[in-house]
Amino acid sequence: MEFDALLLSRIQFAFVIAFHIMFPAFTIGLATFLAVCEGLWLKTGHEAFKRLYLHWVKIFALAFAMGVVSGVVMSYQFGTNWSVFSEIAGSVIGPLLGYEVLTAFFLEATFLGVMLFGWNKVGRKLHFVATCAVAIGTTISAFWILSANSWMQTPDGFAIDPETGNFYATDWIKVIFNPSFPSRLAHMLLAAYITTAAVVLAAGAWQVIRGRITTPTRWQIRMAAGTLAVLMPIQIMVGHESGLVAHEHQPAKIAAAEGWCESAPVQGTVLLAWPADNACGLDGITIPGTSPILFPGTPEGEDLKGLDAFDKADTPPIWLVFYSFRIMFAAGMAMLGLGLWGCFLWWRGRLDEKGLFHWAAVPGGALGFIAVITGWIVAEVGRQPYTIYGYLRTADSVSPVSTAQVATSLLVFMVTYAIIFTAGTIYMARIATRGFDDDPMGKPARERRAPGSPLGAVDDPAETGEDIVTAD
Repeated sequence: MEFDALLLSRIQFAFVIAFHIMFPAFTIGLATFLAVCEGLWLKTGHEAFKRLYLHWVKIFALAFAMGVVSGVVMSYQFGTNWSVFSEIAGSVIGPLLGYEVLTAFFLEATFLGVMLFGWNKVGRKLHFVATCAVAIGTTISAFWILSANSWMQTPDGFAIDPETGNFYATDWIKVIFNPSFPSRLAHMLLAAYITTAAVVLAAGAWQVIRGRITTPTRWQIRMAAGTLAVLMPIQIMVGHESGLVAHEHQPAKIAAAEGWCESAPVQGTVLLAWPADNACGLDGITIPGTSPILFPGTPEGEDLKGLDAFDKADTPPIWLVFYSFRIMFAAGMAMLGLGLWGCFLWWRGRLDEKGLFHWAAVPGGALGFIAVITGWIVAEVGRQPYTIYGYLRTADSVSPVSTAQVATSLLVFMVTYAIIFTAGTIYMARIATRGFDDDPMGKPARERRAPGSPLGAVDDPAETGEDIVTAD
């Protein structure tokens, strides 16, 4: 492996986007969670939902800021490291990214201040509208980003200038709603909601372990476990649909993800693999004959393409794609297990009793991020060696920069991100796990241990009739 400017530029972009993608994945789901909490508070008048909102909105503000900063840094690389790509595809990609700014960023910027600082300044309903607007803005942002990225995966609605070689749009509807966009957008939005639910569940579980069981804690655990139990089966179906689209348009990606070395009418599912002396360099434990179930639309008598059907120069790095796909799937199944486990304990009335479930849920808070990052690796590394699949190679997209320049900027990014974003993540984790011992204004809430209550259980002031100092 030669660490030239191309490889280092790919590593740098991967490093930056791996940090960046965690924050939008979290804030998209958290904005929706906040809108649900505020809506429930307005509907029911239950103070626990407002306390949940005011607790998590602080984390949202910090995560949102970190996502914006890391996103701006990432966009600069289109000019510094990938200027040839920007020149060739800029007339298609540029407007899509511009639409995100015009629609999503403006909407978020308009209402974010009201959402964060509007208590005591605007009415309850107007504040709820601001929260919903921010949640909608994050979804619109995902819409345009996924549209641009999906177009790079399954380009449509464009032509190539024969003189300059530059791409230009001929049908913007086909560009925006390209073949892989609908399923990938749904997959990403569900991933955001699930990631947030896993974090909220982990924070609540830690509070139970520490004996800080309040009514908001009970609610957040139930909401998070229910979300995981309901959304994960849907996510599995949507992910499968996305795989079917990729199989149709990017067969080399699916061959690498599935571990298909040789083309055959019927393929199996490779569970685990190890290096081997064959066409694709792996062998493993295989469940035979699963392709008719997983890919039922394959015409009878037609081979499912393995990696041997493609030139070696046109195949993605198999090991990275293969194991990233399995890690993503395993993380998703683990979150489904946590959701079902939590709902079972809820049904049995034991969800607030400290136990193995809570100890498992705490590290489970990272599972959503693991699934998002490994899923991104499958999508982006599986697209290699192309930047625009089938039309523009990554090697032909890189800027004319030296290896030393890219190595220096990569080192600076790694050091800066390690310091700033690690500190920010630790601070958010401390806020999320410290519980609800304080009221929204930071003064001690008049909560007390109920006589005969379980260890760590406390009464909620809203239920005992005691006053709560709030931001109203």
